[in-house]
Amino acid sequence: MTQDNHSKQLQLNLCVIGLGLIGASFAQSLKNHSLKHADKSPIAKITAVDADANSIRDGIAHGLLSLGSTSVYEGVAGADVIIIAVPVKAVPDVLTKINQAINDGKLRSDCIISDVSSTKMSILAAAKAVFGAIPATFVPAHPIAGAENSGFLARNADLFRYHKVIICPHDEVDANAVQVVKSLWQITGADVIQMDAKRHDDVLAYTSHLPHLLAFSLTHQMASHDDNLDIFRYAAGGFRDFSRIAASSPIMWHDIFLANKDALLDALDKYQSQLRDFQEMIEHEDSARLLQCLDTARQARRHFGHMLAKKTQPTAQKSNSSLDKRIGYDMNNQSYYISPRQNISGTISVPGDKSISHRCIMLGSLADGVSCVSGFLEGEDALATLQAFRDMGVKIERKGDKIIIHGVGIDGLKPANNPLYMGNSGTSMRLLAGILSAQAFDSVMTGDVSLSKRPMERVATPLRQMGAVIQTTGDRGTAPISITGNQTLQGINYTLPVASAQIKSCLILASLWANGTTTITEPEISRDHTERMLGAFGYPIHKDGNTISITGGGRLTATDIVVPADISSAAFFMVLGAIGGGEGLTINKVGMNPTRTGVIDILKLMRADISISNEKLIGGEPIADITVRPSDLHGIDIPEHLVPLAIDEFPVLFVAASCAIGTTKLTGAKELRVKESDRIQVMADGLTTLGIDCTVLDDGIIIYGKGVAGERNAVFGGGEIESHHDHRIAMSFAVASSRASDEIVIHGTQTVATSFPNFAQLANSVGLAISVK
Repeated sequence: MTQDNHSKQLQLNLCVIGLGLIGASFAQSLKNHSLKHADKSPIAKITAVDADANSIRDGIAHGLLSLGSTSVYEGVAGADVIIIAVPVKAVPDVLTKINQAINDGKLRSDCIISDVSSTKMSILAAAKAVFGAIPATFVPAHPIAGAENSGFLARNADLFRYHKVIICPHDEVDANAVQVVKSLWQITGADVIQMDAKRHDDVLAYTSHLPHLLAFSLTHQMASHDDNLDIFRYAAGGFRDFSRIAASSPIMWHDIFLANKDALLDALDKYQSQLRDFQEMIEHEDSARLLQCLDTARQARRHFGHMLAKKTQPTAQKSNSSLDKRIGYDMNNQSYYISPRQNISGTISVPGDKSISHRCIMLGSLADGVSCVSGFLEGEDALATLQAFRDMGVKIERKGDKIIIHGVGIDGLKPANNPLYMGNSGTSMRLLAGILSAQAFDSVMTGDVSLSKRPMERVATPLRQMGAVIQTTGDRGTAPISITGNQTLQGINYTLPVASAQIKSCLILASLWANGTTTITEPEISRDHTERMLGAFGYPIHKDGNTISITGGGRLTATDIVVPADISSAAFFMVLGAIGGGEGLTINKVGMNPTRTGVIDILKLMRADISISNEKLIGGEPIADITVRPSDLHGIDIPEHLVPLAIDEFPVLFVAASCAIGTTKLTGAKELRVKESDRIQVMADGLTTLGIDCTVLDDGIIIYGKGVAGERNAVFGGGEIESHHDHRIAMSFAVASSRASDEIVIHGTQTVATSFPNFAQLANSVGLAISVK
């Protein structure tokens, strides 16, 4: 493995041991990438080892392999990275022969070794037995992918695209080895996450090994029926779909079932208990309980199906990190193609407030009694929070934007069977960290590619000061997050390093269980939805300027909540109304919480024509209608005290600044660098692509506006924009099309669904021309 300097790409000699479906598909995906991107491929050559000489011959004949061997000892010579793709029971013998090759000098001792096995504890035990200690360059991995057919000829270069690959680093693993293995899998299009090996085996026992065992069992039962195989003529689609996985390799699954025996037996015990419960419900015709169980299962499956539906269309992939740029990709699977339009007019309603929707689910679940919520945001982020609490035993009924939450009380949450999946929602993960830190059970939270890159130590550090036991991942402190339960939390005095509603809310929620009083001081006031909603649920909280105090040990009482329209979503249309032509826009019933109205204050300072009407108070939150008319905006120095009050709206405010007369300067906004993307840099890159001059600062940006007094001139050119999986980036550049001279294409817009599922349709209804592809 050679690497002349940090900027040059790696050149790896890869050896794949086992040319079955997984090994051959992995090699083919990397080979295709190497052919398509020869200038930046990390692969120098691919070799393979397989007991079947025909597979080796076919691999060379198809141009997949440079060399091949039926001998592990001979075949691994000179490899930089080895991927072991053989049945679990065969791995110890393979490792033994690799060790012999290292001892004989045929293979470097720092060669990176990984595997694809479905169990990880047994693999780590085998590595320790063979090598004496688990090598630092041994990186256990497991792709969650497969197909009904197997063997070399069934290989599929897209097999791993949109599927998860779980890496299970051990305590002494080398971080660079982990990064190399991760990046190779990302090239295949996989979503790579990390997980403790024991947790992996427990999770896979439920999600993979048990379903396969049941499929084999049911199919065996059908095949053993008195009518023999004739009964299959009458099997419906459900049996076909469920039993498909019983066509997998018996040898492979025999090995997996025995290798993960303890976790699988535990899963079987719990499944048999569940079956007995269903048997009892049916026998006694317990209709209400049966319907509740079936509805809970349906809602969970719909959530799972919704997650899968996001992963259906392949497109180009790009990434931020320097290593990923050299040897990997991230995934985008939707784009906006937008033609210039200036005639903007209409009266609209935007979806419910995302921040309030999250908190309704959380506090409603922890309350005593039943809470009814209307106006709930049906975006993916809020639904991730909803599903997490369902997974922890809370009954939540949903009919569109109306939610009924059957609270379990402050001490009523139950452990989830699997890691809690937060999707793209940083709010869900950070706020839930506070709640889960106080529970009696252990928890794991995971997220998608974007969320897994975002810093979580900012909440983990103060929670540890309260007594929580939290483990984040990697050097950057990212997800997955593992939280050890049954800890006693203590109240603390904590001064936030930055004004952040997420950190503040996380600590407030943790303090509900803490001994004593927790006092939190902010450098500037941030959004206060958590404080307001705690009051609505009857929990006392004391505020004194920028300081908040809350004493643990109280209880919450269920209440009804009306969620106002989200001002962050309304902000896109406020700016659109100000910079576009036409008559302008009115947005109805928008939340006007004073800790959220910074966007209005900033636009007014830029001389936007904004009027507020129909003001009222609902559920402790002020709401109003907002009308914005075409305006000659002027550049300003944005006051730093307004920054926390508009932190989520700055991407679209950068678009407004580009259309302003003169220069706009933002400072004191480092928080923007740790959102779904580095919003300062990503917006600067996009604005530059569209012809706007700007200067990036460490904590802000200077934008040189191109507006002309009295004109709706084309400020932006056309071009292609990468949203970097950031919904607000995508929507902001869509707004820019109202002052563009040519088509703007925005890639990675699927994440808009996390906060604003109908954005494109609503924007088109007021005059934009967005085509979703």
